Amino acid sequence: MITCKSTRELDKMRRSGRVTARVLERLVGAVQPKVTTQEVNEFADELIRKEGGIPAFLGYHGFIGSICTSVNEEIVHGIPSTRALREGDLFKIDIGALVDGWFSDMATTVYVGEPDPSARRLVDVTRRALGIAIESVRPGAHISDVGHAVQRYVEGQGFSVVRALVGHGIGTALHEDPPVPNYGRPGMGAVLKPGMVLALEPMVNAGSYQVKTLADKWTVVTADGKRSAHFEHTVAVTPDGFEILTLAQEAPMPNEIPMELKAKEGGALDATQTAGRAAAG
Repeated sequence: MITCKSTRELDKMRRSGRVTARVLERLVGAVQPKVTTQEVNEFADELIRKEGGIPAFLGYHGFIGSICTSVNEEIVHGIPSTRALREGDLFKIDIGALVDGWFSDMATTVYVGEPDPSARRLVDVTRRALGIAIESVRPGAHISDVGHAVQRYVEGQGFSVVRALVGHGIGTALHEDPPVPNYGRPGMGAVLKPGMVLALEPMVNAGSYQVKTLADKWTVVTADGKRSAHFEHTVAVTPDGFEILTLAQEAPMPNEIPMELKAKEGGALDATQTAGRAAAG
């Protein structure tokens, strides 16, 4: 069942979103070669709790991390471990917080050290795909309009969108209806209404959209071993369009997209900061 949140409930989701966004900003600053994914996970757990939240992923269907840590060909759901990050890695941090009974969900892709040109382009396209998804949110639009816009842009850039995994509604549960695919025909599925809240999360592969799950039963990787990137925001449908809820501070205007989400290939921002700041707002 799809629920529409009240003004009071959206206020609580903004608070949850700010916690998640502030913590993610700190995590991005901690990423460097030789740091382990478990160290990033432990830092995230500490920060979320200091902010008054609970890590949303810890214990979820048995998941043992407070965040998901996925590297290079790992798309999502990577389990934190003693794996040390290396120069040139693409590191994806997926993070959520539960604050006063309400969830928020967010992800970013971070360069570890200096990226090569192909990594930079993959990240730029994925970041922009999230911006396009957000721009597609408005009352009266269909769920599939969001995915269609993402797919058309990503495939036009020579990449593929993951189809086995999708975005989702979010609120008092981490995953709610409706599912939000990053592909499809326009004009299909549920009609967006004010108060609906969606976790929009394009997952873009350098090669094929096909995936497989590792023996740990969590980590989803590209079937061809090529790299993947991932960005995510929690977004509310408003009477006039959308509001991004996962921002470290309140946005000056509800329909304003952070500059980094609109960045084109070869933008002027520093590479490492751009990757992290894109989702953090």
